[in-house]
Amino acid sequence: MDMDTPTPYRYERLAELIVGMIDNGALAAGTRLPSVRAVSEQHSISISTVLQAYRLLEDRGILVARPQSGFYVAGSRRGALALPSVSRPRAKASTVSISGAVAGLLEHVSNPTLVPLGCAVPDAALLQSKRLDLALARAARQHGTRYNIYCAPQGDPRLRREIAKRAMHFGHALSPDDLLITNGCTEALTLALTAVAKRGDSIAIESPTYFGLLHTLEVLGLKAFELPTDPTRGIDVDALARLLDTEPVAACVLSSNFNNPLGCAMAEADKRSLLALLARHAVPLIEDDVYGDIHFGRERPKPFIALDGGANTIYCSSFSKSLAPGYRVGWIVAGAYAQQVMERKLAFSLCCPVLPQVALADFLESGAYDAHLRGVRRIFEENLGRMTRAIETSFPADTKVSRPAGGFMLWLELPRRFDSRALFDEALEQGICFAPGDVFSASRRFRNCLRLSAGHAWDHRIEDGVRRLGQLAHALLDG
Repeated sequence: MDMDTPTPYRYERLAELIVGMIDNGALAAGTRLPSVRAVSEQHSISISTVLQAYRLLEDRGILVARPQSGFYVAGSRRGALALPSVSRPRAKASTVSISGAVAGLLEHVSNPTLVPLGCAVPDAALLQSKRLDLALARAARQHGTRYNIYCAPQGDPRLRREIAKRAMHFGHALSPDDLLITNGCTEALTLALTAVAKRGDSIAIESPTYFGLLHTLEVLGLKAFELPTDPTRGIDVDALARLLDTEPVAACVLSSNFNNPLGCAMAEADKRSLLALLARHAVPLIEDDVYGDIHFGRERPKPFIALDGGANTIYCSSFSKSLAPGYRVGWIVAGAYAQQVMERKLAFSLCCPVLPQVALADFLESGAYDAHLRGVRRIFEENLGRMTRAIETSFPADTKVSRPAGGFMLWLELPRRFDSRALFDEALEQGICFAPGDVFSASRRFRNCLRLSAGHAWDHRIEDGVRRLGQLAHALLDG
């Protein structure tokens, strides 16, 4: 291993080097890596730097730590299929026209008779939100009249205080006054976009990206610049730099961590580079952090707003993916754009329902949320592992699949001639729903891709659905 080139984030460079050696066969599954001290001496880097690289790869499931023994390359089952391709850049902004496809998909994903592989909403039974529901019922029973009112546009003060306290988990100091409660993350993103852009403007986005964002861009009359996006590292910062040098961009909208559908997460060094780039061009960043709490590593990855240079960032999140999709409680930290966002909040919805906010504040104050998160993280990680194994054994051998380090989505890429729309029609006939790839692109790319959700409790019905989907994919390719 050669580490001649200096870099301020040498642990990431070391991690990339190890991954490269695993990919080219130099380090086989089960191989014990050199000791932390040996690598430190070999490359003249600190022990903490080596340990940081090893821990990063352990968090990604590439290495396994064995007590009193060291670090080993993980077994070949994980990641037996190749990763999806890096998406290609688009030469110009795309006019978004996706509303019809999204409406059709949402109609099917809400059908309880179908095997639920298409919906990016966790199963209510899996979330086990009974304690939260009891808090809601208690508030309604004891103080229903008090809460049957309009609240302040910013939202319930106790809830804002609890959310602000949670920002300490990723090392950021927030005041309750920095926050405004929204109707889910969708309203937060809409408020942010309308605060910084006008109809006809272009927005830089990940590609693929969440179809709900694309739908919002379409309704607001905004165009999309689709950025090349790596399935593990996120967007190509150099490609964004070239875009900003040649085209007017009103804002950049990115996932903070674990993009839907790829599950990718930018390294902190890349996030800092991106923030510096946007600052030079005075382009605001809108970040969507709905999956940040569903991380499989030891620590919650930092969102952009918590990093140096994050001052021109608008932060959006919600409890919809981790606790309470039906409560529709999200929030926005708009910073310099707070006044514009407040004006739009008053115009769009005035305020959010009070009772769900009160119940969530009670739940967060009880300290139950962290224990809840530990449980759902473990379940989602296990679900993704089981789903990946089912894909490996039932889909065509040249299928590529993502390896997310958080969230509960898998992105599959099949040969270019494959048509996921044809698979979608066949799957519906057999009672299976998934999300075809073209709804994740403003220019309707990724027809040969699909997204599967692992947000429901793993059982025979889910596993059988994945296997039957793989069989249908075989049949379509062979036909």
